Amino acid sequence: MVDEWRRNILRWLFPSSCLLCGDQGLEDLALCRGCRDDLRRPTASCQHCALPLPAAGICGRCQRRPPGYQRARAPYLYAPPLDSLLLQLKFGSRLAVAPLLGVLLARALAPVERELLLVPVPLHRRRLAERGFNQVWEIGRVLARELDLPSAPAALRRVRHTPPQSTVDAGARRRLLRGVFRAEAALVAGRRIALLDDVMTTGATLEEAAAELLRGGAAAVEVWSVARTAGGAKAAV
Repeated sequence: MVDEWRRNILRWLFPSSCLLCGDQGLEDLALCRGCRDDLRRPTASCQHCALPLPAAGICGRCQRRPPGYQRARAPYLYAPPLDSLLLQLKFGSRLAVAPLLGVLLARALAPVERELLLVPVPLHRRRLAERGFNQVWEIGRVLARELDLPSAPAALRRVRHTPPQSTVDAGARRRLLRGVFRAEAALVAGRRIALLDDVMTTGATLEEAAAELLRGGAAAVEVWSVARTAGGAKAAV
């Protein structure tokens, strides 16, 4: 109650501006009504991997080879204007975007199972040193608070550096990602995991990360992402 009271006072003293256009933001969101309404959501998606589809169902790839995780949830399309926010956070170090994305994702996903353990996709220590922060965890810490979920950012480590995934095709991504992650069994054994990423493109990174969590003893894994690319579209990573 004290934290909520403090947030309400801060909102009154320092009303938010829209992070996209600079106009007056909504009372509880750093977006104006127009920019919020411009965020695109899929009309239908694959029941397994959240790939946008013309109608609800299972995409061809998941019919041929279902992913190891239970399901994926990605409520927004990686398209203007949301792609701008994600790029500003990841490559522009605009950390003010992370709370906005965390709140947007929390509202889109709620309600969720309270026993889920939130685990962000990690960066390799070399990439983390270059960037200075893991944008997925910056989103995740807000998401965990909004949904009242336990989180474990140390539950999954990236033990091998790989080149930017946007430079290679889907098959090469899967080959490059083999053995990239290590799960901390003491943190994940027997737990149901919500594996978080910012953007889901081919799904190769999340599939490998989920597989490692399951090898570490996780009871089940579902995947959460702020946005999903459509078809063969690529996102900068």
